[in-house]
Amino acid sequence: MAAANPISFTLNGARVELAIDPATPLLWALRDHLNLTGTKYGCGIAACGACTVLVDGQARRSCVTPLEAVSGLKVTTIEGLGAGGRLHALQQAWIAQQVPQCGYCQSGMLMAALGLLTEFPDPTDEQIDAAIDNICRCGTYPRVRLAIHAAAQAGAPNAGHGTAHPAPPAGGKSA
Repeated sequence: MAAANPISFTLNGARVELAIDPATPLLWALRDHLNLTGTKYGCGIAACGACTVLVDGQARRSCVTPLEAVSGLKVTTIEGLGAGGRLHALQQAWIAQQVPQCGYCQSGMLMAALGLLTEFPDPTDEQIDAAIDNICRCGTYPRVRLAIHAAAQAGAPNAGHGTAHPAPPAGGKSA
């Protein structure tokens, strides 16, 4: 069932509008209607974190967030990190600390880390452990912690945060 009124929100710095069922999980709106496939499906029950995005700067599991819940808000996906072709400080730290193994959880892990750094610019190990509850099959948690500390020292969350890849209008329309 299509929405009677389109739902509009800001996605990676660009205003978008979608005329789809407002109960559609944000994850599927992003992937299927806006062609942003960096946000991954893992479990569908908000347990694994592969689908983590930022909603008004707060980490949120998009698999259980209805599209209507982000109406009028700012959503940032992994495609929204970096600016002008440069990597975000978190992405640079991830590479320097060799965090990724298989890589499937990484987009959600990066977005959860950005949400943490937005709230706590210089987090303690305890704050990192409490905030990063994403599941990583490869067990790279010690490197995740090192990368978050390195990004904090580099000035994340604001270093390099921008609209490198705004949402394409496919399936929706830019407002």
